[in-house]
Amino acid sequence: MYPYELFLGMDLYSILMAVGVIACMGFIRLQSDWRGLRAKLQNLFLLNTIAAVVLGYGSAVLLQAFYNYMAKGTFEITNSTGATFYGGLIGGTAMFILIYFIVGHFLFPDKYHVPHLRTASDIAPACITVAHGFGRLGCLMAGCCYGAKCDAWYGIEMVHLGYKVVPVQLYEALYLFALSAIFLVMFKKGKKYIMPAYMMAYAVWRFIAEILRNDYRGATIVDFLTPSQFISVLLLAGGLALLAVELYVDGRKAKKAEEAVGEASAAPSADVSEAEPASQGENHE
Repeated sequence: MYPYELFLGMDLYSILMAVGVIACMGFIRLQSDWRGLRAKLQNLFLLNTIAAVVLGYGSAVLLQAFYNYMAKGTFEITNSTGATFYGGLIGGTAMFILIYFIVGHFLFPDKYHVPHLRTASDIAPACITVAHGFGRLGCLMAGCCYGAKCDAWYGIEMVHLGYKVVPVQLYEALYLFALSAIFLVMFKKGKKYIMPAYMMAYAVWRFIAEILRNDYRGATIVDFLTPSQFISVLLLAGGLALLAVELYVDGRKAKKAEEAVGEASAAPSADVSEAEPASQGENHE
């Protein structure tokens, strides 16, 4: 839409991407404060996020290069290779978890960080969606990730294409901002299962959005699915699996808590029943 340099080699795409990362970091700090997490763990979250963003971008380019290879039979990484969000999400998540446990092992001898991985997974959705939302606005400015040709009033002209298209990037940005607000409220209220909710909600949206998009991004092993639709199916399945695991774990914890309460409440009555015969014996004598 406006892919021109503004100043110092910066364009709107770069600026909006930077704004997204800053917003992401702010949301991490905000939610960490709500949970009262140790400052050292909050700093680990922030530094780990920076590393995940950098390494995640590399995996985003690699996955796009692989899609291009599937379509053209040539694997190459150039300035025009492009990047795919799912590649960044997968690579960034893997790097976050890896660094989290390696660095956390040295920072927290008491293993404070281990149970808080789930806290991190509840914090992440609001952060990912707000950063992704600004990133999609950047895509709109850069003219990538565009929708199908459209002459309707809601169409937006892409400079490099020379015609109007469906502003899928704008729709996705609005959807992501709405999700981010919802996840913030859920986290503030102490709700669980935020990560599974994100995985399923975004997977469904992205599968549908691909129908409106018209920027070819390569091929997959399934001919009738775009690369992002293929991963959306896997992400939806992963979200359902994660939800099942978290429900099972919470169910086990609740059961153990009930058993502990039951044992505690039964203990005094047992003491009383054992003491009564002795008391009666003393009176009899």
